[in-house]
Amino acid sequence: MDRIDLARQLGVRRPGPARGETVISAADPRIFMARFASATAARGTVFVADPSWRAAQRETFAALLKSKTVNRESRIDRGWLCLPTGGTTGGMRLARHDQDTLSAAVSGCRRHFGAARISAIGVLPLHHVSGLMAWLRCALTGGRYVAWSWDDLAAGRWPEVGGGDWFLSLVPTQLQRLLARRSSADRLRRFRAVLLGGGPAWPELLERAARLRLPLAPGYGMTETAAMVTALRPEEFLAGRTGCGSALPHARVTVEAGGVIRVASRSLFRGYYPDWRGAGTWPTADLGRLDEHGSLHVLGRRDAIIITGGEKVDPVAVEAALLATGQFIDVVVVGVPDVRWGHAVVACYPAGSRAPNLEAVERALARSLAGHERPKRFVALGRWPRTASGKLSRPALAAIVAAQR
Repeated sequence: MDRIDLARQLGVRRPGPARGETVISAADPRIFMARFASATAARGTVFVADPSWRAAQRETFAALLKSKTVNRESRIDRGWLCLPTGGTTGGMRLARHDQDTLSAAVSGCRRHFGAARISAIGVLPLHHVSGLMAWLRCALTGGRYVAWSWDDLAAGRWPEVGGGDWFLSLVPTQLQRLLARRSSADRLRRFRAVLLGGGPAWPELLERAARLRLPLAPGYGMTETAAMVTALRPEEFLAGRTGCGSALPHARVTVEAGGVIRVASRSLFRGYYPDWRGAGTWPTADLGRLDEHGSLHVLGRRDAIIITGGEKVDPVAVEAALLATGQFIDVVVVGVPDVRWGHAVVACYPAGSRAPNLEAVERALARSLAGHERPKRFVALGRWPRTASGKLSRPALAAIVAAQR
């Protein structure tokens, strides 16, 4: 496939005049899709931006756009799509993709789930890779894409769709919110797969989904891999398998010494704009393991591990245990310098939300976490610091907590 072929599959009948650079920042899915298709055909560099960014994030994005490609790559059909991501460092980066990486990701998904055509209800924003790929899977396989409001879905208002293989992409907190309505389970069971990603799902949520016989497909991927590179098939999930599943046909996922997850894939990004990535596998910032079935289990980010009293604590696992108590709508765990422990495990939750019953939390954590994993403090915070890419900054959050002592 070349770039013009992709544009045609996105509905462009006649390519317009060539353009050097295009920035797409649109909250309305219809406007985003029309601009994306047109920019794809125009053969210039395409930059995707989050329309909800604040001033600091827009400034960082603008500075990146002023950079110029500095080395050997010059083909106009390679690495032309730049998607914002936190990269491996937390600062904003622009991961370069093109029609080959995108189509490889689509083909791998279709083959992994055995779907000739993929149709989807899209509730994730198109400026995010998970939302973008949900649309592209439909466009490149001849399926239907129905852009839908997440607020409508959460309120029990679902679009009416026909037959075929339908998919829905959610993050764990969205699934939790949907299951607060009894009618949602019946709706979810109608999908070929409910793709679950964007963060770790806590065991209680997965157990409830299994009891309800939901066709869940937990997966692993990121902007740099054009979304999923592993996924648990629904039939595997309902048979009791765990983790994020095996690698999709277009990818190979390994875990090297020390637990670092490494990816080789035809959907791998070309580099961070304005630079280019060399050939070969790519080490992620995540730690994991492969079980006896080849299913990937993500253990957390290698730069987020807390050492407390000489013991290692994965904050993501603690966050999952806290969310499972039902006492928090959101929670982040950080390590704060402590004279006795070296670092103390501290749980932060949004100020203004319902105050958690800490006695109930402690009872629940005594059953699910070791002593060194349990938070020493619970702190309500009104300000949640973000990186330039819009992601939560754990170091900045830890600094705010430490300053309060």
